[in-house]
Amino acid sequence: MPAGSENCLFCKIVAGELPATIIDEDARTLAFMDINPATRGHALVIPRTHATDLHELDPEDLQACAVAAQRLAGRMSTRLGADGINLINSCGAAAWQTVFHFHMHVVPRYVDDPLELPWVPAPGDMDEIAATGVLLRG
Repeated sequence: MPAGSENCLFCKIVAGELPATIIDEDARTLAFMDINPATRGHALVIPRTHATDLHELDPEDLQACAVAAQRLAGRMSTRLGADGINLINSCGAAAWQTVFHFHMHVVPRYVDDPLELPWVPAPGDMDEIAATGVLLRG
């Protein structure tokens, strides 16, 4: 296991040690619903291999994460009626990174949503998150 990954929440999700509403996966990436969503449908895309942040990330994993985020963005538009999408990566604590495993937020945006960035993460409605996850599953 790479240094720093022993206690990593996202590594534990990849390993199946922690629950997550998984909506997409491939050989290099895993995508799951954010439990502290900024908007309805907010998801995270992570590489399966631990990298603390953008600086440590293998370029092929970055490419795979971008492609997975693009796939999800398309589903969010067609299945959730999202009017736009924010792709957000926070690299370092000063840039709002709180989980130190590279991740990309895929945040559906709606014309009337009140979201301002950065948002303050707060627990979402788990039933709604699960139901939205069903809609977004590949």
